[in-house]
Order: sequence, then C-alpha cells, then structure tokens
Amino acid sequence: MTGPQIVLVGPMGVGKSTVGTLLAERLGSVYRDTDADIVAAQGREISDIFLDDGESHFRDLERDAVRTALAEHGGILALGGGAILDESTRALLAPHPVVYLSMDVEEAVKRTGLNVARPLLAVNPRKQWRALMDARRHLYAEVARAVVATDDRTPEEVAQAVLDALELKEA
Repeated sequence: MTGPQIVLVGPMGVGKSTVGTLLAERLGSVYRDTDADIVAAQGREISDIFLDDGESHFRDLERDAVRTALAEHGGILALGGGAILDESTRALLAPHPVVYLSMDVEEAVKRTGLNVARPLLAVNPRKQWRALMDARRHLYAEVARAVVATDDRTPEEVAQAVLDALELKEA
C-alpha cells in the first residue's frame, strides 16, 4: 500500500504538528499537515476562510486536501481536527495507519488557552471544546488503529508511544 507512514488525527491543540515533526525526524521521513496545505493553496488563514466563506466551504477544501495528501504523501501526515467529520474522508483513511492523539479538556486549556485563532471555539471555549469532542471522539476512534493519550506527556514521549503502538522502529 502506498500513502503515509502514519496519519495523525485528533482535536486542535493536541500536538499533531509537534509530534508529527518528531516522528518524521525519527523515521527519516517528511512531515505534512493538511491545514498548512489549505493555507498555502488559499493564501489565507483557516480562521479567515471560516469567517469569509463559512465552515461548509472550508470542509470542502479540507476533504480535497486530505484526499490529495493521502494519495501523494509517503511520510507523516497530520489532519485538521475536523477532517474526520466527512464520511468519505473516514472511508479513505481505512487502509492507513491512523493514530488518534487524545487529550482531556484541562490539557486542552493548558496547551491552547482555548482562545487563540480557533474559529469553532470563539464563544465559551471550554463548553465548545467539550461539545466538539462529544461529537468527534467516536469518529477519531473509528478511524484509528491506535489511540495515544497525550495528557501529561512530553511530545517526545507521545512520539515514542505512537511508534510503539504501530510497532515501528526509528530509522
């Protein structure tokens, strides 16, 4: 099978970018983030896409970005927090080694402050984060071969736990 060595999914702020970069270094691979692909292609931030064009338009862009990345990227791939909402995206993920990086709300508060440019958390961030996770947690778990908790772990410890969960050795 071609495609990414590892696909990371999970909520915003869980550390997909940091852990993904570490995994790429350890595996002698390349890191790619579909959110970064969208920003590069659109020439504007995701929060601006949400505000200017709406969530539905962003989700269309996201679905296309994920499809493209799964088809052409052979390294470590991180998906945006809501990418798993799309049924066709979940189906595309089925043959790939997907790892769900999880964290609880208190960890999310520590990491993101739940107030940075996160368009879905603009009002009452803790409540919104909990609601998002209630809607998404089962979808993350559905697509994942492994779940790795990130709470109270360093990025290095999380990266090692991902390698262990997938039984991968460093390059």
